[in-house]
Amino acid sequence: MAVDPTKPDPKKTLADGEVIARLAAELPRWKLEDGWIRRTYRTNSWKGTLMVINTVGHLAEAAWHHPDLTASYAWVEVRLMSHDVKGITERDLQLAKKIEAVVDWQPGTEPGSALEGTPRSDLRFAYIKHD
Repeated sequence: MAVDPTKPDPKKTLADGEVIARLAAELPRWKLEDGWIRRTYRTNSWKGTLMVINTVGHLAEAAWHHPDLTASYAWVEVRLMSHDVKGITERDLQLAKKIEAVVDWQPGTEPGSALEGTPRSDLRFAYIKHD
């Protein structure tokens, strides 16, 4: 299989300084800690926690990349590291961006959108706490 020179090397580990700079510029709610990039999503209930877990699971499986998750009633921690090279790679950053975009998406905030989003005035329907 030929290597595509226009794509980043998925097995090249990134230096901590580069990861920190990329997180600050591209994923400010994520942090580098103990060799992982991490983000905790706050939810309003177990229902919201399961929705976040399922979303992350779907995106990770589609990307053929596998995060570590820790969850409780009202939060989910997502940890990413490329296990095969034991470091942070472009794969981790790209998956983190996709997770962030989907989990943090807020219907009803886009001009002209017919999608309302969950009622903000009734917490029975709320599921994610947006930062």
